[in-house]
Amino acid sequence: MENTLSTSDTATLRDQILDLAQEYFQAKFLPQDFIPGVTHIPVSGKVLHAQDLRNLVAASLDCWLTTGTYAAFFEKEIARFFDVRSASLVNSGSSANLAAFSALTSPKLGDRALRAGDEVITVAAGFPTTVNPIIQNGCIPVFLDVEIPTYQLDTTQLEQALSDRTRAIVLAHTLGNVFDLEKVTAFARRHNLWLMEDTCDAFGSEYLGKKAGTFGDLATLSFYPAHHITTGEGGAVVTNSPLLRSLVESFRDWGRDCWCEPGKDNTCGKRYEWDLGDLPHGYDHKYTYSHIGYNLKMTDMQAAIGLSQLQRLPEFIAARRKNFEYLYKHLEEMQDVLILPQASPGAEPSWFGFPIAVRDDAPFTRDELIKELDRKKIGTRLLFGGNLIRQPAYRNVKYRTVSDLRNADFVMRNVFWLGVFPGLSEPMLDFVCETIIRFSKSF
Repeated sequence: MENTLSTSDTATLRDQILDLAQEYFQAKFLPQDFIPGVTHIPVSGKVLHAQDLRNLVAASLDCWLTTGTYAAFFEKEIARFFDVRSASLVNSGSSANLAAFSALTSPKLGDRALRAGDEVITVAAGFPTTVNPIIQNGCIPVFLDVEIPTYQLDTTQLEQALSDRTRAIVLAHTLGNVFDLEKVTAFARRHNLWLMEDTCDAFGSEYLGKKAGTFGDLATLSFYPAHHITTGEGGAVVTNSPLLRSLVESFRDWGRDCWCEPGKDNTCGKRYEWDLGDLPHGYDHKYTYSHIGYNLKMTDMQAAIGLSQLQRLPEFIAARRKNFEYLYKHLEEMQDVLILPQASPGAEPSWFGFPIAVRDDAPFTRDELIKELDRKKIGTRLLFGGNLIRQPAYRNVKYRTVSDLRNADFVMRNVFWLGVFPGLSEPMLDFVCETIIRFSKSF
């Protein structure tokens, strides 16, 4: 059937659709009254605005269902936020870690390329997909302990962890706090090690006035709904190195050698003139593969949401910091039985959560407390995998440790965290604190 709509008619119809989408959001997602003990208080969650839905619908109306214009713009805006040369979008924070670490194994890095059997310094108390790419690429994690109550790397163990096989450091800024970047970067430079910052929990955190994620060779982000901004599923890798960017995007895009954007051809200007591998001269560069890669791309529809979310990131960060301080102030009286969190020296965290440790000599256990919170509809989470070497997935994995990891075991037994995300109200936080204090004083 012939299209009878003019360009101006189509534009008018598009605007009407977008206005209706915004109107629908405002009608559908009205704030709900909070009823203590009845309304669930989530530990994390997405905080959406009508503009997010408007952007999503706008991208879907273009019917460009893979990476496209919105994604390119989102990458530029992320890079601008960090003041780095590039950001490369992927489909999750875990994929960001996989693509970033895999990039360090590329033969194009020459003698600095990571190889199977190389050792990589990391921490035991963390999230699995910070560590998994090390193992998936045949390298050996060297697990160090963390300090309490910052829950960041114990830097006194770095020198002891070093061996003639050490090639890289992969660390996360756990729960939005920041590990000691001054000592870690100095150690990495001194021993010519790659440094990869997992910044998935810490979008907007700073160290000595500089954004976390800009100290290492690569940094990763997550846009899962629990994180600082969301695209549903999604993530990114940021770097100042054009070479590392090209390698990340090769592993992200099937391992191809070509760097053309989706829908583009012959960016290099010699698509049929390359001599690579044992391929015949001039083999199509778009189908030449330099790495064993994946397909980890983000869709334009996700990127469209990310663009509008990114505009609100400063207010999200401010809300997280405010909620963190609110919890600390109201729970400070309980430090005889609870260990409250501390920011690392020099850090201004963009908090992901509020970690609490139940002291060993408290009259109750961590598990008893979180069960009481659960009964009151208050969400909690453990500090991810606890001590990862205790997890069944790592039972037969080759790794090395340099201590007894006593603090990681303490995290596994005693620590949980509460939400600080912008969707929480003061009445919610008051009820959380009241419940913890009442329970703690009941013994």
